[in-house]
Amino acid sequence: MELKKIDKDFTVCKVQDLSKVKLDREYVFISKTDEEISVVCETDDVPENTTDRSDGFKALRIEGKLDFSLIGILSKISTALAKNNIGLFAISTYNTDYILVKKEEFDKAVAVLDEKGYRISE
Repeated sequence: MELKKIDKDFTVCKVQDLSKVKLDREYVFISKTDEEISVVCETDDVPENTTDRSDGFKALRIEGKLDFSLIGILSKISTALAKNNIGLFAISTYNTDYILVKKEEFDKAVAVLDEKGYRISE
């Protein structure tokens, strides 16, 4: 399985509403529940109406379109990282999954996943 490094800095944040979210940007992930609206975006694009935020993430994308019948992809990645004390923030889209890791752990995460047989591309 191939993972691609995304050469961007990301922030996970909570916003008051979606009015200030720059939806035209390359990477914008939105989750909305009855309790909150969360946005993951490039750090330079954090909305003005952010109420909480966590900066300092780098990302990997699982390459290719993942079939919904595939089982355990995120589980295997998260287990490998957890065994090395590396936390992650996972985002799933219709096509694939994204793995966000804090910048200071990113190189270690890439090395762990490479060691587990994942191909890592730039």
